[in-house]
Amino acid sequence: MDDPLHWKKLFTLGPAQRDHRAALRASCGVFLPLLVLLSLDRIDLALFAVFAAFTNIYGRGPSFALRWRAQLRGGGLMWLVMVAAVATQAFLEAGTEAGRWAVIGVTTLISGTCALAVGWLRIRPAGSLFHIFAFAAIATLPASINPVEALTTATATFLLGLGIGQFGRWWQRPAHRERAVAQPKPFAQAMAPGEWRALWGQALGHLVAAGLAGAIAQILQPALGLEHTYWAMVAAVVPLVGHTTRDAVARGIHRVLGTAVGLVVMALVIWAEPPLWALVLIIGLFQFGTEMLVIRNYFWAQVCITPLALIGVSLSRDPTAGLLYDRIVETVIGAVIGIVVVLISSRRVRSALGW
Repeated sequence: MDDPLHWKKLFTLGPAQRDHRAALRASCGVFLPLLVLLSLDRIDLALFAVFAAFTNIYGRGPSFALRWRAQLRGGGLMWLVMVAAVATQAFLEAGTEAGRWAVIGVTTLISGTCALAVGWLRIRPAGSLFHIFAFAAIATLPASINPVEALTTATATFLLGLGIGQFGRWWQRPAHRERAVAQPKPFAQAMAPGEWRALWGQALGHLVAAGLAGAIAQILQPALGLEHTYWAMVAAVVPLVGHTTRDAVARGIHRVLGTAVGLVVMALVIWAEPPLWALVLIIGLFQFGTEMLVIRNYFWAQVCITPLALIGVSLSRDPTAGLLYDRIVETVIGAVIGIVVVLISSRRVRSALGW
């Protein structure tokens, strides 16, 4: 049952890798900032805390030193993307037809640029999915934002993530501490010419997949009534980080099926109409579930990711059933585009990078 497209792979969990530790850090990293914003009655800034908390997703390093470097790279790049989104949000005018196309164009550039940066810095998880999501979600905010407040929230959450990643470092046994800080690595390791060619190919794939998905979703927007076309762009790059072509296709399929099941969970959340404090708690729980499952089975992880993402982007306003429709339609559009790009692109690109 090594074939990633075998139906049993949809339900099979891979081996555990002390996932509960990374899951707890990631859960605390998003729950605590949201709790602070809730207590300050500034839940309107929640989106910036949610995306800056992605810093914790990069904290799976086996030692404190490696975790610090990984979070500094991954979280730092995410912070820069948020700065770019805040800086351009007022100028893109996402509420207009021209503005929506402008958002798609700039987000497409973000997709390719960040895929290149992620590969060069050897950041894991690979790809530019998070960066597309963060940039487009902020750039399409309907109301003007205070850039100082937004970036203060993001910066504080980023620093908290770094701190959580190092929690417990200073009271280890001396021998363990020495092992934990060993094996220093350069910020960006040197790449062979073949690796650079493969990396540029990966970046081009992300740019093409995201751009096509965004354009097609926008063209279909009047007929289908879509309001979050960037979700198609997010889904389009999911297959591109598969280790093999079959694995990439499986990731696209698992994305769609996991989203469908996750939307059932989200529908139950909407039906229950939980208070704001409960939604914050639910975000923390779904973040924990995501990190427990994402390496072991992408389908089951997606069941948690879907309501996590939908609640996260709508926390400052009541989530509605319209979100469910948008999510599934745009996920299907994006996943299909991503799979097509994988099938027509060279397989050598991913194997040269070890992805």
